[in-house]
Amino acid sequence: MAPSAISTEAILTTKAKQPIPKSKDDPAKPQTALQAISQGTSLPSIPSFPSFASHRAWLLAHMAGAFRVFARKNFTEGMSGHISVRDPEFPHAFWTNPLGRHFGLLRASDMVLVDYDGKVVGGNRGRPANAAGFLIHSAVHKARPDVHAACHCHGIAGKAWSTFGKPLDMINQDVTYFYGDAQAVYRDFGGVVLSPEEGEKLAAALGPKGKGLILQNHGLLTVGGTVDEAAYLYTLMEKSCDVQLRVEAAAAAGLKKIIVDDEAAEYTFRMSSDPEALYWEFQPDLEYEYEMSGGVFEDFVVREVLLD
Repeated sequence: MAPSAISTEAILTTKAKQPIPKSKDDPAKPQTALQAISQGTSLPSIPSFPSFASHRAWLLAHMAGAFRVFARKNFTEGMSGHISVRDPEFPHAFWTNPLGRHFGLLRASDMVLVDYDGKVVGGNRGRPANAAGFLIHSAVHKARPDVHAACHCHGIAGKAWSTFGKPLDMINQDVTYFYGDAQAVYRDFGGVVLSPEEGEKLAAALGPKGKGLILQNHGLLTVGGTVDEAAYLYTLMEKSCDVQLRVEAAAAAGLKKIIVDDEAAEYTFRMSSDPEALYWEFQPDLEYEYEMSGGVFEDFVVREVLLD
């Protein structure tokens, strides 16, 4: 039975509205998501850097670590899948992975820097970038100056749920991180993305506030202010697709599906989904990957960047 044919039941009980916690530093201001989740001293903010070079090295190390996390979570599919990260010094260029190298082997030194015209302008020139990936990511980065990283893979659950062309339901706390305009669906699948127009339509579907995009009959795409945020949201969206598929199977067998109400979903989104909190959500996986690999993916090598 298709998901649209399965009955759902909204929460009908009246609940008291939760207050927004006040900042300990300034009681006139609400707490940030990171402050709210930290009992005691808050986790530190996203790092800042004294130079473009040090920032770039940090970005590429986290990017390589994200690929290795994706490999461990089985998001690989042949040569498909890519992450892009906007360069901190040259905002009209972004780093991406070389075509045909396994996610689990990637290092910072493997990454390729391409500009909006598709020219390789820095990084490792040993292999090309993915042409379809370039068209998708360049369109997203052009349309959304706030997006510094984007992730797209062909994970099993994401591909399965994408066949319905439907957004994820707000059926648990975690999926509310995609509440409202944070989630979108691109329904105009036209095959492998090999034209700029297809990439532009995809970016338009994401919209100005989108964090996650379901590409019908294709897979998932997530974006963020850091590669950590975009990567965490990808892992979350992929897992949320898996949960949704299991819930639909149970609902088809007769169990009623209860949807989180809008007020609770919006509150959870607001108190959990800011860039700093989402950055930190990815750190446990990244730190685990660092320990398991001995940090070998952090081998940033300074190479010429052919941009002014």
